[in-house]
Amino acid sequence: MSRPRAEFAIAFDVSTLAEALALDARLGEGPELAKVGLELFAGAGPAAVRELAARGRRVFLDLKLHDIPNTVRGAAAGAARLGAELLTVHATGGAAMVRAAVEGVRDAGGATRIVAVTVLTSLEAGDMPPGFARPFDLQASAAALTRMAMAAGAHGVVCAAPEVSALRAAAGMPFYAVTPGIRMSGGETHDQARVATVAGAVRAGADLLVLGRAVTAAPDPRAALAAARAERDAALAESGA
Repeated sequence: MSRPRAEFAIAFDVSTLAEALALDARLGEGPELAKVGLELFAGAGPAAVRELAARGRRVFLDLKLHDIPNTVRGAAAGAARLGAELLTVHATGGAAMVRAAVEGVRDAGGATRIVAVTVLTSLEAGDMPPGFARPFDLQASAAALTRMAMAAGAHGVVCAAPEVSALRAAAGMPFYAVTPGIRMSGGETHDQARVATVAGAVRAGADLLVLGRAVTAAPDPRAALAAARAERDAALAESGA
């Protein structure tokens, strides 16, 4: 199914279902996906996905699964039965694990798309834990993980927006690019290291831009989201998209 370019996902980084539904109301109606991550899923469980979907919100289940293939297969099947539109797994779990996630969705008869996390956008090359090469070539690693994940059947990858163009060139195949660490022009980076503005991510060719505190911590989240939409639309118009 065709999707418009440069969609938004809003990070519902709250700990209770009541907070999530309140945030959904403050955002107002829209096509944006609700990104349900570990904090909300740990606090509210599958009900968070069901309730947000019942209110018309498409759900991006950002659990970053990283376990043995059989366990990931079962979890992905569960996500598919919940109706999540996207589900994240860690590419570093290996090809067999990524493939198992894709198979789990298929076995459940779902349409959930698997996207594989390359290198967390909170990390820079010098932040990699012990055991990684020094110096660490972050871009080469992300490119290798992208090729591996796509070969294993993933729909796309999660990567930093500034890396999208290089990863597309290195992968040699089209993929769906999910980019966290998106901020408004002039906004704070918070605890992200490899970031981009909305306009910068659009110009880089990102497919899904994840907005967190730039919108959700704003005094008026609805107005902040409207500003993000305007910045996105202006960048698309500028690029002729």
